[in-house]
Amino acid sequence: MAHWLFKSEPDAWSWDQQIARGAAGEEWTGVRNYQARNNMRAMKVGDTGFFYHSNIGKQIVGLVEVIRESAPDSTTDDPRWDCVVIRALRPLARPISLDECKTVPELAQMVLVNNTRLSVQPVSDAEWQVICRLGGVAP
Repeated sequence: MAHWLFKSEPDAWSWDQQIARGAAGEEWTGVRNYQARNNMRAMKVGDTGFFYHSNIGKQIVGLVEVIRESAPDSTTDDPRWDCVVIRALRPLARPISLDECKTVPELAQMVLVNNTRLSVQPVSDAEWQVICRLGGVAP
């Protein structure tokens, strides 16, 4: 099982909206970056991820799960763009800010720390464990 990080501006799509979608989850639409799209194409059902509020808050706020693998993005007719469907699992007991991530030596190589603009990014097993520990949730 792989781990990922999904970034969203909370005024466009928030953690609370993701939770409200329940077991049906939500398509992760609108990604127009080839690297982020390719990350979604690599995802498998059951992969887990962090839900990150970008711009406002800049913090990891919850855990999500991939419930449908990559398929055409329903918000465009352009066949180059795909998306997965994710559902909320649970919030972090304590959100973890980008600034905090930057101070943790074990996270120095994390994509979030080094490429803050990539909207869908991989998370290593070690990084997953550290963030879950800091956030007060079981990995």
